[in-house]
Amino acid sequence: MNDGFFKNLKRALFPSDYTCDLCGIETFRGNLCEKCFDRFEKNDKNVCPVCGRKVFRAEICVECKSKAPLYKQAVSPLVYSENVKELIRKFKNGNGYLKDYFADLIFEKLSDLPEFECIVYVPMTASAIKKRGYNQTELLAKELSKRTGIPLADGAVIKTKETPPQKGLTRSEREKNLYGCFEVVKPEIVRGKKILLVDDILTTGATADAVTGKLIRAGAYRIYLATIASVENKPFYLPRYLK
Repeated sequence: MNDGFFKNLKRALFPSDYTCDLCGIETFRGNLCEKCFDRFEKNDKNVCPVCGRKVFRAEICVECKSKAPLYKQAVSPLVYSENVKELIRKFKNGNGYLKDYFADLIFEKLSDLPEFECIVYVPMTASAIKKRGYNQTELLAKELSKRTGIPLADGAVIKTKETPPQKGLTRSEREKNLYGCFEVVKPEIVRGKKILLVDDILTTGATADAVTGKLIRAGAYRIYLATIASVENKPFYLPRYLK
């Protein structure tokens, strides 16, 4: 018997809505127990009106002022903390059913965005999908399409080559990594459209800008971004009494 058999057996015996996906205790509702959910930092206070990250004051953050992103506006329901990071890691590595939980959270934030006409997701290469079994952003985008009734521009953008790991890299290093790896292969679907781009995490914004740039060059009218979580935007310096 292989690992897949045991995973399927576990899911049959312990469905995703019966145990907490972080600590494993019985919940009999939802994906998280009350204690673990309370540890999640919701991104519902001061946010940058452009990138949607948590900020000290509700104004455009320093990063967006110094280099405005190519997308018009972004939203994320969660701050990228350790517990959120762990649940997203599980989502990306075999627990695809978490798409429903994360899509519900994102759906609630979409009311903060203007109207859009189609949904696009950040693609993976075919070899990466084969290795993982699915593209988590595609799963999210499909669920959001169901909830909103907005069509999914499936396969409009592809990733043509693998990129080195992005973790720990600066924005400029990430931009070099991503240069030339995305292509719009169905421009007729996105031309003239207001688009919602879906990704899992917003860190430096390099990936979102790389895909957005390609969509704009293909004739898309305007791009909005939605992610599960975003890294908190911390100012370079805060007076001690404000920390």
